Amino acid sequence: MSYAIVGFGKIGQALAHAFARKNIDVTVASRRPPEALAPQARAIGPTVVARSLREALEADTIILAVPFGEHREVAKALPSWKGKTVIDAMNAFPVPEELDGLPSSAFVAKSFTGAKFVKGFNHLVAATMATDPLVEGGHRVVFLSSDDEDATAPVAALAKQLGFAPVELGKLNEGGALVHARGRTWGQLIFQDLFKKEQ
Repeated sequence: MSYAIVGFGKIGQALAHAFARKNIDVTVASRRPPEALAPQARAIGPTVVARSLREALEADTIILAVPFGEHREVAKALPSWKGKTVIDAMNAFPVPEELDGLPSSAFVAKSFTGAKFVKGFNHLVAATMATDPLVEGGHRVVFLSSDDEDATAPVAALAKQLGFAPVELGKLNEGGALVHARGRTWGQLIFQDLFKKEQ
């Protein structure tokens, strides 16, 4: 399984730290050329490699960490998303009117036709996400939701591999609404830093 993080702002870098901590290879890409990201990527760890967007999208699993309005540009970069898993780590700020009442993830999913689409890693602030998820004998929780039940299991496995405790919330417009952030409307689990104790 290969992984890429698209977007190398605070959240993208925080996620890169999580991969580096566990020595898991991950490609990072953004609108900037790879050579602009390379020094920062190297500073995070040797398993974090900056590449072009086109190269990054060759990965099996792609984590979207771009500003919300840029997701369409990423979506257009591939003719088909079939066979890919897309993890939406974005929140909708500011609120685009076109959401038309949909949860932001359900709206984003429309652009990634054919992909297995999972909302995840979006409810924590970057500074928290960047720190070791092993805390006080427990693991920091990440919430996952998807309209495709088969899509969630591999993302939960990745979350565990990164040291987090995945908690599945069900469909995007059901449990997923609890981690839905849109402008000033925040789901109840946004920014909740929760831990799951070892059994």
